Amino acid sequence: MTFASVLVLNGPNLNLLGTREPAIYGSETLADVAQRCAQAGERLGLAIDFKQSNAEDRLIDWLHDARTNVDGIVINPAAYTHTSVALADALTAIAKPVIEVHISNVHKREAFRHHSFVSPIAEAVIVGCGTQGYVLALERMATLLKAGDRS
Repeated sequence: MTFASVLVLNGPNLNLLGTREPAIYGSETLADVAQRCAQAGERLGLAIDFKQSNAEDRLIDWLHDARTNVDGIVINPAAYTHTSVALADALTAIAKPVIEVHISNVHKREAFRHHSFVSPIAEAVIVGCGTQGYVLALERMATLLKAGDRS
């Protein structure tokens, strides 16, 4: 039985998981990650809506739709993390819990990856845990939504 719905949103180039820089991002595909999230959602009582786009406007439109359709958002904004004020503004406008996920440890990478426009909005930020980070994010989201605890 589900008690909450969560949008799991993925930004640009994540459709290339499994083939793009596997030394950094691993060998799992985005379909593998979606399956992991669906299994975690079932275990946690969360209905998962899993989406990916390379287009910033599409991500923002999905976030606008989420204002009335979901209880929380897990997002891997990918490169838009470091560049998109528009995406950050859309997340702020939703007024739902947000958890930011990054497969790699962005703090061990290029300096431009160290800044996030999303982190100040997020309830939690999970980096460097590989694709397991999505499951960790969903576990935390379930805790937040069950308890109404955003601390």
